[in-house]
Amino acid sequence: MGKNSMITELPGQMSVKTPADIDRYRARIIASTRRAQERIAALDIDSLELFRLMKFGSVGFHPIDEREINLVEQINQTWSYIAALAAARLLLSMHEDAGGFELAPGAHAALDLDIMSGRRGVVGAEVFAAVTPDNNRKLRRDLDKLSKRNEVHRYVFFLSPRYPKNEHQSRLDPVPQDSGRNPIQVWSVNLN
Repeated sequence: MGKNSMITELPGQMSVKTPADIDRYRARIIASTRRAQERIAALDIDSLELFRLMKFGSVGFHPIDEREINLVEQINQTWSYIAALAAARLLLSMHEDAGGFELAPGAHAALDLDIMSGRRGVVGAEVFAAVTPDNNRKLRRDLDKLSKRNEVHRYVFFLSPRYPKNEHQSRLDPVPQDSGRNPIQVWSVNLN
């Protein structure tokens, strides 16, 4: 595969070149949440059985793939995908020369990073959704991972109710370790 070639979209992966692509994937995510909501509303079971199904049963749906998953996983993946799409919207405006973006939040086998530019080596990013960016040391782990990467532009994007704006959170940026490289930037993203 050449340096500028795009990879084939795999399960759980999104290819984004325009804001319309983002809107199309977002609509799929909303449809999957609606399907899960309708399925749960139709259940006539006691509360403990409902919670068992939410955790262990296939009452939910993958955010973008047409397959059933448990509801807890759907919730977690939904917000990871929403965060990735919000980050991609920013990246499209910040890096018009990147050749679009491949997104696979949490699909570790699909891509090396959650977000990678179509033109390899230009942009690499990790993304997550959490109550706060320091939950479960996720921010620290993503910064460590990106510190070993060679992309020209490296980012961590997070979706958190405590950071409601699309905004560079410079106070969360790591102290640059290597001169001559662009530093890793930490950004909060919102739901739009």
